[in-house]
This record gives sequence, C-alpha cells and structure tokens, in this order.
Amino acid sequence: MRRAWAASLATLGTAGLSFSPAFASDDAAIMPPPLVADADGASDSAQLPGAIVVTAPGGSFDIDDAHTLSRADILLSGSPDLLASLTRSIAGVSLQDAQGNPWQPNLVYRGFTASPLQGQAQGLAAYLDGARFNQPFGDTIGFDLIPEAALQSVALRDASPALGLNALGGTLVLETATGRSAPGMDAALSIGSYGEREVSLSAGGTAGDFSYFAAFQSRRETGWRDFSPSRLVNGYLDLGYDTQTAGLHVKLIGADTDLTGNGVAPVELLAARRAAVLSWPDRSTSRYGRISLHPWVALSEETRIEATLYRQRLRARSVNGDIADIEDCEEPADAGLLCLGSDDDDEASVLTDAAGAPIPELLDDGAYGVLNRGALHSRSMGLLAQVIDERTLGAGTNRLALGMSIDTGTSDFASSTELGAFTPLRSVEGLGPQIIQADGAIAPVSLTARTRYIGLFVAESLPLGADLTAEIGLRYNHARVRMRDRIGTALNGDHRFDKLNPGIELDWQVSPALTLRAGYAQTNRVPTPAELSCADEEAPCSLANFFVADPPLKQVVAHGWELGASGSGGSAGWHWNWQLSAWRTRNRDDIVHVASAIRGRAYFRNIERTRRQGIEASFAANTATTRISASYAFTDATFGAPATLSSPSNPQASDAGTIEVSQGDAIPGIPRHSATLSIDYGIVLASHRLDLGGDLIARSGQRLVGDEAGLTPKVPGYVLVNLRASTQLGGAISLFGEVRNLFDRDYATFGTFAEIDEVALAEAPEASDPRAYGPGAPRRWTLGLRAQF
Repeated sequence: MRRAWAASLATLGTAGLSFSPAFASDDAAIMPPPLVADADGASDSAQLPGAIVVTAPGGSFDIDDAHTLSRADILLSGSPDLLASLTRSIAGVSLQDAQGNPWQPNLVYRGFTASPLQGQAQGLAAYLDGARFNQPFGDTIGFDLIPEAALQSVALRDASPALGLNALGGTLVLETATGRSAPGMDAALSIGSYGEREVSLSAGGTAGDFSYFAAFQSRRETGWRDFSPSRLVNGYLDLGYDTQTAGLHVKLIGADTDLTGNGVAPVELLAARRAAVLSWPDRSTSRYGRISLHPWVALSEETRIEATLYRQRLRARSVNGDIADIEDCEEPADAGLLCLGSDDDDEASVLTDAAGAPIPELLDDGAYGVLNRGALHSRSMGLLAQVIDERTLGAGTNRLALGMSIDTGTSDFASSTELGAFTPLRSVEGLGPQIIQADGAIAPVSLTARTRYIGLFVAESLPLGADLTAEIGLRYNHARVRMRDRIGTALNGDHRFDKLNPGIELDWQVSPALTLRAGYAQTNRVPTPAELSCADEEAPCSLANFFVADPPLKQVVAHGWELGASGSGGSAGWHWNWQLSAWRTRNRDDIVHVASAIRGRAYFRNIERTRRQGIEASFAANTATTRISASYAFTDATFGAPATLSSPSNPQASDAGTIEVSQGDAIPGIPRHSATLSIDYGIVLASHRLDLGGDLIARSGQRLVGDEAGLTPKVPGYVLVNLRASTQLGGAISLFGEVRNLFDRDYATFGTFAEIDEVALAEAPEASDPRAYGPGAPRRWTLGLRAQF
C-alpha cells in the first residue's frame, strides 16, 4: 500500500499497586480477594520461597516508582490485552496507529517510542523474563510476538543505566507466569465486530518441587478498514523445578502472525469514507520461536546467583504496494520508456531493470506503482547473569546486584522492488520487471548484519539511615555492529560504540504515608543496522529497503533528572495511593528519520539536541466493591537546536523541499496532555457476581510527522469512552462483554503527509490536502465466555 514516509517506518500509574477485577467481600467463595502486586512492584512469583525467575538486570532495583500491572489487570476485559491495559492504566502511554493495525502500534511513553516497525527510532528497552526483547536488527519490539495469555506482570520502569541500551525513556519489563504464580485454568472464547474471533487458554499447577504452566492464544479479524484482515497465534510453555536453595525453569515461546496494516490515508479520503485506504496491499508475516533457561542457586542466606540464557529466531516477510513517481518519459530521446522522477528535480531518470536495460511502457493507459518486498531472518542469543546479595546494614537492608549481559545477533535481510500497475481499486499488481537504478535511488539489497552488545553493571540500594536510601547504578555498554553486503561492497561497515553510564536516586521515607525521591540517570542507545545503513541523503531508503551507503551516525546519550513523591492512606473502608513525578531528559545526538525528495523514501540523521520533560500524577482508590483510578501526564518534547530538515510533501516547505526547525519547536507525534479515568464496580446479586466498569481516555492534539516546524494544523485531540461488564452464569463460567469507543468518535492517533497529486480518489475526486492521518477504530463490541477453575 501507499504509506507516507514516516508512517511506514516509523492510568493509572499506580505507584506499584495493582487491582484485580475480583473485589474482596465477606463471601470469599463467591468473590475472592484481589491479587495485588507487592509494593516494590515485584510479582508474586518472585516472592515465593524457592521460585525465582530473573526479570531484568538488577532485578527489583529501582522499581519503587514503576507503573505495575498484574495479571488480573491484563485480563480485566475478559481476554488478555496488554496494549489496552497499558493505555487505560497509564496516562503517559499513547498508541500511534501509524501502520493501521491494532497489533502494530507505536507505543509512546514520555516522548520515547517502542515500535514493531523497522526504521522507527526506538527509545524504550524491553525485557521478557530477563532476556532482551528488542530484536537485534532494528531494536524493534514486536507486540504481536508477546504471549499475552502467559503474562504474570508488566512494569513500565523509569530510565536507569542498569537496564542497558535503549532505556532512554524507560523500560518495559514483562514477566510470564509459572505454575506457582498462576495455578489453575483460565479459558476465554469471544467474538466481536469486524470478524473478531479470539480463543485464549492457560493452565498451570505444581507437583512437589515441579511446576508447569502453558498458554495458547489465537486471534483473527477481517479488520474495520478495507482489505485489512489479520491473524495471530501465540503459544507458551514453562516447566520449573524449584527447591529452597536452587531451581531451574525452561520456557518456550512461539508465534505465527499474518498482519495487514494499510497505514495512513489522506484526510479528505477519510472524511468521505473512514474505512478507505490509499493503496494496498501492505502485509507482513512473522514466525518467531524462543527457548530460554532460568537457573538460580543460593550460595547462602544472603547471596544467590541467577541467570537467563536464551536463543531465538525470527523470520519475517513483507510486501508493500505503494504509489511511485513513475511515468512515461517526456524527453523525445526516451520515447516509449518509463522514467523515475523526484519532488525537487525536474529531470527524470530512465527506469532500468535487473539487467540494466531501460524498462518500456507496459500500460496503454494507467498509473504505475511498486511492490516493495522484504525478507528478514534473524537469529540471536544471549546471557544475563547476576549475583544478588541482600543483608542487613545499619538501620536498613543493603541490596547489591553485580552482573553482566551479552546479546549477539545475526540478521540476513533482502529486499527488492517490482514495477506494478496501480489499479482503479488502488491496489498494486506486479508487472514483472525488478527495478534497479544505477544511482541507487531504487536498488535491491542482500545484507548480513551482526550485532554484539556487552554490558557490565552494578546496582546497589544502600541504606543511609533508617529512612533514607541511595539507589546507585553504574553500567558499561559495549556495542559492535558489522554489516556485509552480499551483492557488492556499498553496505559494508564496522561500527563500535562504548559508554559508561552512571545513575543515582535518593529515596526519603518522610513518614509511613509519604516518600520523596530525587534522581539522575544517564543512558544511551546505539544506531541500529537499519539506521547506520540509511544515513545518506543522496541515496535514501525505500519503504521496505532501509539500506544504502553508510556515513556513520553517532550514538544517542540521554541525561535524565526526576523529582517525585508518593504516598498512601485509608479511611472509611477506602484505601488509596498516589504518585507525583516531575522529570526532564536531554538527548545529545538524537536520531531522526526524515523524508527524501524521492517519493516514498527517507534517511536517518543526527539532531544535535532534543529535550523531553513533563509531569505525571496518578491516584487510585478502592473499597471491597469499587475501584477508581485516574492519571494525568504533561509531556513537553522539543528540539534543542535549530535544524534544516527535508520534508518535500509539507505544503509549507521551501522550493528545495525543506523546513526550518527552531529551538523549542515541538517534536511531532507526541500528545502534550494525556489523561485517563477508570471506574470498576462489583456486586453480588442472587449469588451471582456482576462487574461493571468503564474508562475515559483523553489525548490532546499532536504535530504531524514531517511538520517539525509546526507550519500546518495539528492532528486533533480526542476523548474515548469504553465500557465493560461481566457476570457469572453459574459455577466457574462467566459472560463478559466490552464496547470500545462507545460514542463512535472519528479520531486519529497519528498524522503525516501523503502525496495524492497523481492518485484518482473516487470517494474524494477533488482531494488536494496532503495531510494524512492514521485513523482510530470506530465503535466495536466484543462478547465472550470465560471459565476459571
């Protein structure tokens, strides 16, 4: 499909307290007590004697102010849904539908992004059971690969040097369940709007020192937009053996996904018909498998060694049908041939095929497009090993984590561009010839990229008194990226990056109900193979081809400061907690993705400075039957230095296709104001349980990607209302339902520009506005049955 350049590449913060939809009551047989995460954010499995699974470097270091969700939070609507749980619970989290698929969003937190899309600048780290989950090729995070039915807890933690590369804005720490942490069986079957079908099943238990847990989830839908079906299957298995002094868990994860995301569409086309797409197909398939070992052994009552070893493999393929600046040549000498044009150059170049021969006109009457194909085979493995020592020191407990990590990866990538016909239905159908331009504007790629990341870290919680603790982190990161061109030599490169990052936070417990904190953290991320190989303005990347000649990029270094306070209390049957944070992060040599003068192509470059700062506030209160939670986030993300950026599709760009960005201009794609409100109420009627709940999610407007100078109107803000309910039908069976976007609001979560000057839009024949939005889903419902034993 036709995607604009940036689109294709593109709560409640409960201070450690999570609630279950099952509220406490006097009749425990009918309404079991809530499953609540420990105040330090660690999950139940980490607290059980003789059951330890590493979650991240440093373990529970510096998690007192983490946003933590329990398994019950993820299952709140009846079926597992990680992304919905994050957005309704944490105001600072926003999802961008840049791709137009519910399982391929950009997740934005504190102005930093975690995305499954190659080429998107990644600013959040992710760990799954202690193993790095950022894929080695582009540091991407594949949300469709996560076994949501197996998740035990999720923590969104602040930036910390101990957490390694990419933790500029924070770290997403995912922990899966074991037979000890989630015994019993939970099964759900649901149907919904737009062909939605979902089955999820999990079961676990113990037998002496042995435990087991297995989960399966299958989801599919036809999609609410044209030509947008998707299918996902995930599986998970954990086998564990734990004694009081040692243990070992073996975990297997598999995923098979087939997703369609037809991206942004012009605003006038969406106004005429919201389900319309600009071009298609845009399909990606993934097959993913991972095995990991999690051993631990206690050396004494105070000291233990714990580790995670993993090996994973990802095979991904994509095909994107796009509009292209290809038309009949105008020069008499090139009559009967096809030419490739650009936005800032009146001269067009003759289109050539794999043999270097000019491509003749193949259509008597019609428009041309291209089919960009990509194939990725990635293999990676790694080790996280650490010594944890906890012992009494003075008036408190000293906790020391000393460890190392190594992550290696080998990725084979290939891409090609086939000439296609752009049909009246706006699909692209292949015509056969493969396009290879001598100047590299369009060229095939066959590349092997090898990455090696090594980290040495120390994390210490040092008591300075009865009420004062210093959390000190120090980490040395070494990264090496080697690229070998399997066609020629243009992509060959060998890059090395090193950085020593410090961090410190002081926590002062003023009283049992009030804690104050202040901290500083330095973190870094290194350019990915995709970014290093696509940093030349003269040889930009295509939508599926991120690899050309490679002038070096600098690594990004972030300096973050934070002040915060948190507290809790209770009265008249209510218990509440709250958290307030003020933070600032300055990035040096930030990496951005900017458009090329050639349609559908772009390149990466460093920006001297950027700054992100803001305020977060959250409040949660609950009784035996009611839960109320609210949160607000203010995010001010700006450029810290003037810059000239290419943005040829911006209607306010200069004749050269550039815009002038000033210091203080807002970074696109980031809502300045975000708020959430959730209310859940549970009662017993005639021995049957009834749960009612709903959310209000509000996000302010945001600048369009490609409008860093703020020259065009923003993407409008939006307010959404979601409702949910469940009731017992008898025994362990319950009926659940959910309505999302209750009032059927037309809204968008992402905006950029699309060139539509040569596209015939039947729904909007007079369309001329180049703005394009990633539209949010209309009202949709889900109805299902759930069994818990």
